[in-house]
Amino acid sequence: MRRLSLLPSLGLILFSVSIAAAQNNTPRNLILFVPDGLRGQIVTAQTAPAMAEVRDKGVNFRNSHSLFPTFTTANASAMATGHYLGDTGDFSNTIYTGYPVGPADGTVTPFLEVNPVIIDADEHFGGDYLNEETVLKMARANGYSTAAIGKLGPTLIFDHTDKPGADGLHSIVIDDATGGKNGVPLSEEMKGALTKANLPQATPSRGENGKAGDARTPGTLVPNTAQQAYFADVASKIVLPMFKERGKPFVLMFWSRDPDGSQHNTGDSLNTVIPGINGPTSLAGIKNADDNLAQLRKALDDLGLSATTNIIIAADHGFSTISKESKTSPSAKISYEDTPKDFLPMGFLAIDLAKALSLPLFDPNNKNAPVADNAHPKAGNGLLGHDPTKPELVVATNGGSDLIYLPNHDRKLAGRTIKALLEQDYVSGLFVDDNLGRFPGTLPMSQLGLKGKSVTPTPAIVVNFRSYVAGCDQPVNCSVEVADTVLRQGQGMHGSFGRGDTLNFMAAIGPDFKSGYVDPLPVSNADVGATAAKLLGLTPNHKGNLIGRVITEAMPNGATPRAYSGTVKSQPSANGLRTVLKFQRVSTQRYFDAAGFPGRTVGLDAEAGEQKTAGK
Repeated sequence: MRRLSLLPSLGLILFSVSIAAAQNNTPRNLILFVPDGLRGQIVTAQTAPAMAEVRDKGVNFRNSHSLFPTFTTANASAMATGHYLGDTGDFSNTIYTGYPVGPADGTVTPFLEVNPVIIDADEHFGGDYLNEETVLKMARANGYSTAAIGKLGPTLIFDHTDKPGADGLHSIVIDDATGGKNGVPLSEEMKGALTKANLPQATPSRGENGKAGDARTPGTLVPNTAQQAYFADVASKIVLPMFKERGKPFVLMFWSRDPDGSQHNTGDSLNTVIPGINGPTSLAGIKNADDNLAQLRKALDDLGLSATTNIIIAADHGFSTISKESKTSPSAKISYEDTPKDFLPMGFLAIDLAKALSLPLFDPNNKNAPVADNAHPKAGNGLLGHDPTKPELVVATNGGSDLIYLPNHDRKLAGRTIKALLEQDYVSGLFVDDNLGRFPGTLPMSQLGLKGKSVTPTPAIVVNFRSYVAGCDQPVNCSVEVADTVLRQGQGMHGSFGRGDTLNFMAAIGPDFKSGYVDPLPVSNADVGATAAKLLGLTPNHKGNLIGRVITEAMPNGATPRAYSGTVKSQPSANGLRTVLKFQRVSTQRYFDAAGFPGRTVGLDAEAGEQKTAGK
């Protein structure tokens, strides 16, 4: 079995540099627009006309890929740096840090979509928890005007090591926390501009859109309109005119919480998987993000900036409807006050492993308190062992996949854990830290670009959950997945290795992109970061080698490399299960379509050998 190599060939790098140099004689601007959770095939002229126009008139990246685990901060780190997760160490939205994180109430399993948590992680991990430079940081250092606007967490990640208050020009950061104690301070220039535009200096709340409901009460029925209207107004009425007045090239990252927020919290499908995330609330969330893009493009036109501005649209991941059903889970047979009968509770993986391994379970989000027999961990995370301050096993709960850490690197415990996981019908594929050795039924994490130069603790096991199709004849638009989350069956989630989650929407338009071009080659969110750096003429100081490629085929006169497809299969486990990885590659770089146990993962119904699929 070959090890994964993600460093593009030298010839392709040199060619990419020459392309970038030729196209950047005139300084270009860049807008990266991220419609969080937008599925790759859900965009039509009816559902999202502005995005459909960019796709059809510019470049249609029809073969796009989220990185796995398919979570927000993980893919934000890839877009921000151009590196795979093995280098950035942002393995999921919730990770194990190995130390109590003060701003997260002292837990060792913090949720990263919180500004003080990101800043604390930076301080702990040598000043930069990602361990790689971001595009926005490099652009700012090279004289570009820079701004990051939108959803809390991923917005800050794009220039998280900037220290407002020090000398020099800083990135403008506007997110959910702006105006509050956890917000990045506004400059006097921005305060004055907001006042002049009759816009508040504090971001509005999500209101009804932020309500997830519970097992008896439906969640939201409205998109995140008011908050995102504020972000779009700040970007189009203040930031873009300000950047034009400065007379310098700029980079603007706009992260739209919709459709992600509306799909997560949808109230259209309480406790049933149909219509799931294809109800009216989710569709309204898609249109809301589309309206934001249309507003930004109109502002570019009005300011005379369209001809010099490249726009890349890249969703962080796809999306699926939540299932809470299992016939094998011990946790589903226990009665909980907040969980319907026979449904999986939040934290089911931690509960089931504690039982299978005969280890006490403690809650890292509740001051390490023991978890009672008829209760579940507060946020789903779990510390297993006899001393919660020195856990033998840690579960970081995320959604369509979970992370398992073994702080003592105990190979025997890894084997027992894998055996227990292989007995559960909600599991579909296991990936194990190469340093622990090989286990039947599993694949090494290096196959996924999860072993690199990261400075955060590396998971011992990544657990993918089962996914299937229900509700329509388009698998990637009607994916359903088992999810370890507080959200309910019928609401939305992502994180799995099904093609419904890995196929994100991606398109581009502008002076450095072809017009009316359909790109058949695989591309990824790491490629977005690498391509953005080249378009801006930036030279990253790489620490790791897990680097995305520059998407040369989408550029005028750019090279179109060959692409191939293939599969990697593990040895079968004792019960016959084997983890299969379906991938594509360009040169030595892999793009991950789907993985898991065949029949339990969307997009993994057939196993094909390696063959040429695109290019010339």
